[in-house]
Amino acid sequence: MRQQFREPVQNRPGVPTERPMKTNQPMISRRAAIGGGLAGLGGLLLFPGQLIAKEPSDSFVVLLKGLYQPVVHGPNLGLSTVDLNDGSYSTTRIYPVSGTPGNTNQNKAVGNFFVQFDGDLCAYHIPGGSFAMRFTGSDFVFVDDGQGGQFLEGTFELTILEATGIYRPFVGGHNHMVDKLHFLASGGVDEYCFCFISHP
Repeated sequence: MRQQFREPVQNRPGVPTERPMKTNQPMISRRAAIGGGLAGLGGLLLFPGQLIAKEPSDSFVVLLKGLYQPVVHGPNLGLSTVDLNDGSYSTTRIYPVSGTPGNTNQNKAVGNFFVQFDGDLCAYHIPGGSFAMRFTGSDFVFVDDGQGGQFLEGTFELTILEATGIYRPFVGGHNHMVDKLHFLASGGVDEYCFCFISHP
């Protein structure tokens, strides 16, 4: 149906008048236009990670960095392998390095890492989904920090057990960690670990 709109025109300087303008476009009410815009914005607010997260390449790198804190109320990551509320997990932040979807600012955390210090499981939650891993091997040494604590320096090997979202193709893949974990004299644990994650 053809609708008629009025287009302002200038008859005299500074005095607009209106004239009919014909168009074949359907008329959309202001309420419908605003409602459609809010619906689109709602999608951004509800699923921001999914809208910005595109499938990563065959491999990517993230950095685990910061003091570990005990997990008190663990989020549901949609993973059956890990139970973040069983009291055995600690958490720190994840920062982008290379190939991760979403934010690329290496000074801004993009997710959370969860690990068992007295176990062999861990989980990552970053834009696009989550994944769980099991530690399968290691090669490290302890170095005195000169202040009553010590560094754990070395590498760890992990297998990806399950994944959600865009990381499902990584199940069965590998994670090579290059770690410098600082056990502080105060009892805290400060992480600095590069994770090289790849497809099977």
